[in-house]
Amino acid sequence: MSFRRVLRWLFWLYGVLAGVVGTAVFMFARRVIQPPRQRLWTTPASLDMDYEAVQFPAADGVRLSGWFIPAHSENGRDGATVVLVHGWPWNRLGESAQDVLAKLNGTTPVDLLRLAYALHQAGFHVLMFDLRNHGESAAAPPVTFGQSEANDLLGALQFLKERSEVNPQRIGVIGFSMGANTLLYALPRTDSIKAGIAVQPTTVSLFARRYGAEMMGILSRVVLPLVDLVYRLSGGPGFSAIQPAFVAAGAGETPILYVQGKGDRWGSVPDVMRMVEATPCAVSPLLVETMHRFEGYQYLVNHPKVAIAFLEQYLGN
Repeated sequence: MSFRRVLRWLFWLYGVLAGVVGTAVFMFARRVIQPPRQRLWTTPASLDMDYEAVQFPAADGVRLSGWFIPAHSENGRDGATVVLVHGWPWNRLGESAQDVLAKLNGTTPVDLLRLAYALHQAGFHVLMFDLRNHGESAAAPPVTFGQSEANDLLGALQFLKERSEVNPQRIGVIGFSMGANTLLYALPRTDSIKAGIAVQPTTVSLFARRYGAEMMGILSRVVLPLVDLVYRLSGGPGFSAIQPAFVAAGAGETPILYVQGKGDRWGSVPDVMRMVEATPCAVSPLLVETMHRFEGYQYLVNHPKVAIAFLEQYLGN
């Protein structure tokens, strides 16, 4: 084989590799900065729950959309209310697991409406809402995996305080993944959260590394630094700057229950345990047997009595 032919082959291989890397960087950076939105596929009426479609501003003015579901009238708990905060890139209903990437990475559905129903039946008011850049809420890119989204939760709390049926001294929050990070980032800025459940929060740099390795293998070592660069150029804080364990120390006297799946291939038990150790009033964490990250999310949906018992203990009966 001639030297020129070898060069042509090398240039061709380089071009193919550059194209693969470029495509991967574009796909993942776009999903990080402003993910594709999942449409709402049902409403609380499908489970015979009355609800009110609501809109309210985040603490920094971003328009947010959601549903307020009043407690089952026979089991009311004197205004006790639970806010559900979804993950990335879900919406208020959870994760539909319908897009192409979801099918490739093993994502399975997470049905937060079932959890809302259990809380409603147990006598809690429930607020479900879309975080910024998700569902029907306004765009305010980039996603920051809890930092900016804390403004959304603070806006939700202010909205609830203005409702006569809500007891502002009896508000709890359940956050999933990015929603769990959001809970932790909001806690140092408010004393309105009387109890919180953080389901699989994560240090973003660790999540990105483990997720990237599973999806792309050794190629992730090239792709992820480029995605992080594009993310920072878009105004994001950078993956290494999103450290929930740092802000968990500011949770004050709010009791926090951490839930983490042992079989989570993208997050990790040691990562969550660092958050537990940093949280002043963390209760004993719930480490559950799972085969995938999404089984950890679904745990409370399948076992709502765990959440209800915790909320009863700290919000009162």
